[in-house]
Order: sequence, then C-alpha cells, then structure tokens
Amino acid sequence: MCIIRFYLGEAFSAHKTNEILQKLKLVDSDVLALSTELCYHVEVEEGNLNINQIKVLKWLLSSPLHPYALRNESSYKCLQNNQLIIEIGPRFNFSTADSSNSVQICESVGLRDVVRLEYSTRYLITFKQAKDVSKELFEELAAPLHDRMTQCIYTKENLPRNSFNEALPKDLEPWYVVPLQKEGMAAMKAVNQKLGLAFDEWDMEFYMNLFVNQLQRDPTSVELFDLAQSNSEHSRHWFFKGKIILNGKEIDESLIDMVASTQKTSNNNNVIKFGDNSSAIKGFEHTKLRPIDVRGPSEIVQETTESDIIFTAETHNMPTAVAPFSGATTGTGGRIRDVQGVGRGGHTVAGTAGYSVGNLLIPGYDLPWEDKSWKYPNNFASPLQIIIDASNGASDYGNKFGEPVVSGFVQSYGLKNGDDVREEFVKPIMFSGGIGYMPHRMLLVKVGGPVYRIGVGGGAASSVAVQGGDSRDHALDFGAVQRGDAEMGNRLNRVVRGCLESEINPVESIHDQGAGGNGNVLKELVEPEGAVVFTKEFQLGDPTITTLELWGAEYQENDALLCTKENRPILEDICRRERCPVSFVGEVTGDGYMSLVEDSYKEVHIPRENRLKPEIQSKLPYDLHLDAVLGNMPRKVFDFKQDKTTKLPLSLPNDITVEAALNRVLRLVNVASKRYLTNKVDRCVTGLVAQQQCVGPLHTPLADCAVIALSHFDLVGSATSIGTQNVKGLLDPAAGARLSLGEALTNLVSTCLSY
Repeated sequence: MCIIRFYLGEAFSAHKTNEILQKLKLVDSDVLALSTELCYHVEVEEGNLNINQIKVLKWLLSSPLHPYALRNESSYKCLQNNQLIIEIGPRFNFSTADSSNSVQICESVGLRDVVRLEYSTRYLITFKQAKDVSKELFEELAAPLHDRMTQCIYTKENLPRNSFNEALPKDLEPWYVVPLQKEGMAAMKAVNQKLGLAFDEWDMEFYMNLFVNQLQRDPTSVELFDLAQSNSEHSRHWFFKGKIILNGKEIDESLIDMVASTQKTSNNNNVIKFGDNSSAIKGFEHTKLRPIDVRGPSEIVQETTESDIIFTAETHNMPTAVAPFSGATTGTGGRIRDVQGVGRGGHTVAGTAGYSVGNLLIPGYDLPWEDKSWKYPNNFASPLQIIIDASNGASDYGNKFGEPVVSGFVQSYGLKNGDDVREEFVKPIMFSGGIGYMPHRMLLVKVGGPVYRIGVGGGAASSVAVQGGDSRDHALDFGAVQRGDAEMGNRLNRVVRGCLESEINPVESIHDQGAGGNGNVLKELVEPEGAVVFTKEFQLGDPTITTLELWGAEYQENDALLCTKENRPILEDICRRERCPVSFVGEVTGDGYMSLVEDSYKEVHIPRENRLKPEIQSKLPYDLHLDAVLGNMPRKVFDFKQDKTTKLPLSLPNDITVEAALNRVLRLVNVASKRYLTNKVDRCVTGLVAQQQCVGPLHTPLADCAVIALSHFDLVGSATSIGTQNVKGLLDPAAGARLSLGEALTNLVSTCLSY
C-alpha cells in the first residue's frame, strides 16, 4: 500500500474564491488574500505504479485545456510569516462517491491497483502582516471551509502515508445491554441522554413496561435506538394520530382522521391514499419508449401503456435549520425516493420546492418591520443563510440528478402579535414536492449507496418538542443531518426504472430509506412476516461503522426492496449495468421477528429455534417481534388550553401614500422577484415539462401552476399548484386554510383539467 499525491490549482473560480475570502474576513479582519489548490490522494494497493500507468493516471486527472498543469509537488512549499495553509479533505474513514466513481474509471483504463482516489483543497490564507495564529483562530478559520460531518483538517501529523485506513481504530464501540431490570428508570434516563433518543416520560414508562414486565429481559442499546427512530413522532405521527383534548374536552376525530375524511366527498379518482410513500390518482393511456432488454444495450421500441399520476410532498425542516445546504439536498433526494418507492416502483418526472424563513436581516438593507434585537438558536443557521443555502442545495441536487424544479414558493415572516408576542419562522420550513407516474401491472435487498455514519438519530432529533434550545447536545443534531449524493441517487433511479421497464419486474415491494435507516425501512418492508438480517452482507463506505450506526444511520440514496430468489439475477444484472451497489442482506422468515445477526449470511440462522440458542443470542444486537415495534400501540394524549389572542384592527398611518405602501409591499420576499431561485435550477430537463415557473419572452417567473406531460407523444399529463396563505392562519386558522386552498385552486383554473 502507498499513497501518491498530485497537485493542481486553482481549486475554484475567481468568484467562488472571493466568496470564501469574504467569509474568512468575517472571522478575522486581518485576512488579506486567498488562493487555493487541489491535492489528489491516490491510494495504490500493490506497490507503486509503473511509468506508463502514472502517465495514464495523470492524463485522467489533468484538465484537457491545461494538460501540463498537474504537478508532483505543491506550489505552497515556501510560506511567508504572514501566510497560513489550511487543508480540507474527506475524513479518512469516509470513502466518497467521487472516489468510487474515480476508482471505477481507473479500472476501466487498466489501473486496477488504484483502490481509493480522494482530493483535498489547500487554502493559502495571506494576512495583512505577520501573524501568530492560535489554535482557536485556526479552528475558527477552518470552520466555514468544511463540513465537519464528512470532512476534516489535514495536517502534517494526521496525513496518511501509506493508506487511508492506517489511523483508524482497531476496535469499534460495541453494542451493550441496558440494565433496566437491575437499575430501573435511572438506566433508561441515562441511555436516553447518551444516545439522544428524545424519549418523553410516556415513552420511557412504555418501554420500561415492555422489556421489564412483558418481555422480562433487558434491551440492547441497538434495540432502544431503533425504537427511538421507528416510534418517533417523525415516523409514527403520534400527534396526528393521537387523542387531542382542547380546553378539557376530547376532540372526536384525530388530525389524520380529519384529513382522511375529505375523501368521502371528493372525486373518486384516488388510486393510493394514506397508504404508501406517495399518493396516486387515475392517469391515462399513453405511448412511451422502452428498451427491449434492460440488462444491456438493446433496441428501443414504442409501446402503449396506462399509468397513474403520482404526487408526494414532505418537509425537511430540522436538518435544513442545522445545515441548510445538506438538509435541503437530502430533503429533495428523500422525496425523489418516495416517488420511486410507490407500489412496485415509480417514475420521477419533476419537483417543486418551497421555503419559509424568519426575517432575513440582510446587511446594509434595513426594513422597517425587522427587529435586529431578536435572538435565534445558536445551532440554527440564520434565515438569510437558510434561504440562500437551502435553495442552493435543492437546486444543486435537482441539477445533478436530472430532475427539473417547476413550481414553488418562498416566505419570510416575523412580527409581534397583538399580545406583543413574537411570531416568526424561527424553525424554517423546507418543502419538497414531486410529480411522477407509475405503470399498472423473497429476498431482502438494499440498493444504492454504501453505509456511512450519516444521519444517525434523525427521526428522534426531528421529533424533539422544542428544537433549537440549549438543553440538547448540538453535536447530536448535526450528526442527525444527512448528506446527499445526487449522482448515486441518479444511479438508483435508473435501477428502479430498469426494473419497471423489464418484462419481468424483479421488485415485489419497495420502500425508500428514511429516518431510522435500515432498522425502520427493513421492518416496514417485511411487516408482519419478520426477517433475519446479516450485518456483514452490507457494503460499507466507512469501515469504522458500528452495529448501532449500521442499523440506525439514515445514509442517503438507498432503497430497500423484496425480490424472489428466482429474480435475483435480473436485479443483479440491472445494478451491474448501472454501477449501483446492491446487497442481499437477509431473508423473510414468516415468524414475525426482526432479527439482526452480527455475521454473514448463514442458512442456520433462519429458523427461529436456532436464534434462541445462547451462542447465537450473543450475536443478536436486535431481536424483537414486530408487534412490539410496529403493532397497535396506545395512542398518546395531547392536552391543550386555547389561549385567546388579542386581535387589533388594521391601522394605517394617516400620512401613508400609495407610493410608500407599494414600496414596502414590493420588498416583501413573498412578492419580490423569484429570479434568484429560478435562474440557478434546471426547469425543463426530461422534455416532459409543458409549463414551468417562467413565462413570456423574458422568462419572468410568474406562472400560476406547472404542467407535466406523461409522454413525449401524447397530450395528457398532470398539473400542480401551491397555495400559501398560512400566515393569515395566525389570525384565523380556518380562514387561512380556506384561502390557501382557494389560492391553489384558482392557480389551476387556466389549465384544462379532465378530473
């Protein structure tokens, strides 16, 4: 093993470099200039490459316009006393998607000894005068340069010499048994705090009773972590399904019942409602293109088919508040996989996006209704950063994946009400919607990216009653934010599409991986039958992953599906063609238990009686009947007292002029131009977009709705619009709901709708 390094500069465009420079100047006003260079770290398995192989490698890494710009040594070897280098790269245990792609390219040109290829960015910071940089200042300067979840600072001391794995820990943190029977509630509270489970008193008492009285055994740390994700508000919607007591009187219907009851009086065109990753309405017969053989190059033919129209929507608020760019990318990616994960697979066509944030407080742009004295949670990004970075994240993912964004909204609001109480989007809303279609017409499998220590505890973190407070460990919140990989998401999408276009669809059932990771998605997939899952069958992107993290991490771009043993070769061939990882991680058993075995696949572990043996039990970090996890659990009770708010009549200054009023209205984010959102995102890729946001010869973003075609050959499709009158709901919730629905419907009236 050895690591070969090459250097290339500049790492960024002049504009991007200047943006980073301004961020560094905010940290230290003595920063004068910034330049950058790239460093490629090429890990080779067997000794050094020969001269011809190095020549090929340099050809791969060089720019075609500057073939001789690649260097063997850094151009930053001789530093002045007013200069500092900060080098940022992937964590040594974090094999990136770029590395996976690069290694595959190297293999295709004969460089089979290259096992990992990462790049770091070296920042040369020049100060106004000689400067002794303290450790604290160094860390402050490095903070805006990297994502500490997936990247780290490279130094002379920690830089790998021969292998990225040389500094990794030899032993991983083991799972453990939580002594509830011996220590009682004290042990439960301790693990709740340590693992960030976000259990409330009801949860802790329920699980104490489950393990101590019903199962009469102690739980493992993996089981409690899994229960925290699987049964979190995020996953089970306790509030929407719970009993609500208002002013001492129980409301007859739960919130979810109220929503579902609308179906009794609406048009009877629903195909899927309240029962899958997406909803679907009756679609149309149309003509589409389909390859004859999805396993390899083949002829494309036209065929007539019938498809139903899919729509799904979700919010990704807590992750976007903590890390706006990453939170928005994964909000978009997760919603795309919701479209994929409907029925036996769905086709993604287009997306919508929306953002609601607090007062922007733009520097040098004072607005009379904004109060600069208001405080925001120190682990949340500012509203201005959220509106910029979150929209960048959603746009970036869509652009890389190949999904157009065709409609959306943006809001900024923060005022005091009649009782002098602040009302503001302190926790932002990041909305992502998706339109697609699904055609009409058992092994446990994971398809998509490898396992990373990403999004650990996301379901619990996003279910905390009050977010942004100082009582919760901010590192837990940051660790709960996922990181998106649109390129891998595109590979996964092509696999799902290949399965749908195959004469024999190998997918029997499919679910997207979300909060709770493998623990949640695999249980949902096999309920109520049960399954045995083997830890060593998963492909790891990080060799330091623990069993708890493997089971609970919400690493992205991953679907779980059921496939028969007979159709396994079809799925493997499609994944091989798309270069998408696939792991056959377990088998459905029919005994109702979900068991996680720390081993590779062995037939002996499938029968339930074998898993009860002591020598096997020690390898079972998770072993619960699905009724205990996903069964009909008691409804939570939510007791509210309705506060009467003071409503003040509208009062305008006597000296107000139409021009002054218009000047204010046009400065509202809701009213102002949306070009900063539409100009950076692809709005027509796929060729199925009939109407997007921009209209007229100047492409002004004024469209009321979006229209999507089902086919390149027919005039049938779907339309979508958005109504955003939620702020009016602060004065009258019912009026706000009616106005929002009214806005959405009136935005559609110009479209010829069939039903």
